[in-house]
Amino acid sequence: MTNGINSIVIDKGTDLLPIGTVVFVESIAQSVMIYGRMQQQADQGEKVWDYVACPYPQGHISDETNVFFNHEQIKQVIYKGFESEGEKLMKEKLQSLKQGNES
Repeated sequence: MTNGINSIVIDKGTDLLPIGTVVFVESIAQSVMIYGRMQQQADQGEKVWDYVACPYPQGHISDETNVFFNHEQIKQVIYKGFESEGEKLMKEKLQSLKQGNES
C-alpha cells in the first residue's frame, strides 16, 4: 500500500484481532478474512493457531481453502473487524488461553 494522503495504515498490535478482520499473511498472495481464533487444524495434532481465515472476497469455499496462521505472520491489516463489548470480553478470554498455551 502506498502512503498517500488518502491511505489508511492499521496497526496489527499485539492482541488477537477480531472476527471479520481482513489481512495479508506472509507467503500468501491473496488477502484473507479471519473467522476463527485459537483454532486447531484437524490433521495437525495439538497445535493451536492464533487464527483461521478464508480467502477474501470469496469466503469459505471448503476446508482445503482454510488458512491457519499466527499473529506474527500478519504482514498488513486491510480492515479491522467489529469490536463489540462481547468481542472485547471474548478477546480477554482468548488472550488468557493463549498465554496459558505458551507457558
